Amino acid sequence: MTAQTRRRDDDLGDEAGFGAAFDRHCRAVYNHAFRLTGSWSVAEDVTQATFLLAWRKRGAVRLVDGSALPWLLVVAGNCARTEHRSARRRSALLQRVPYEEERDPADDVAGRLDDERRMREVLAAVRRLPRTEREAVALCLWSGVSYAEAAAVLGITEVSVRSRVSRARSRLTGILSPPEER
Repeated sequence: MTAQTRRRDDDLGDEAGFGAAFDRHCRAVYNHAFRLTGSWSVAEDVTQATFLLAWRKRGAVRLVDGSALPWLLVVAGNCARTEHRSARRRSALLQRVPYEEERDPADDVAGRLDDERRMREVLAAVRRLPRTEREAVALCLWSGVSYAEAAAVLGITEVSVRSRVSRARSRLTGILSPPEER
């Protein structure tokens, strides 16, 4: 076998031979992968996977008339099919995940500002109530303390606490409702 014939044949057994085969066949494998996938980036991944497998199996690569190209193209086809199956599985998985629309942070900020403004109005209205009603509102309505527990803490009867909360609700409704609803 002459030196010139040796250069044309693919010898994937050593680094120099593998590098030469890569340089000689990389474009053909990449173009084949692109035709199979229709995506430049996926074709790059398929080409990479093809030559990685060729490196791992460099001692078992079947040469056809001294060339590894036919074997590389078959491997590229298998890698493309594997990539297609993986992409299909990922897509099916993503479709099962519930979709949540992203909220605009500006909506949250606007909502918080509205809440703060409304809370200032409510606090101003509560400050206008008599002290005894303010205490009943703070305990029963805001903190969720039962009427019985509030009565024990305030040292009054449960009926008195209920009465104070009822009067406070009526006054707050009158203070906070728009003038046309009064």
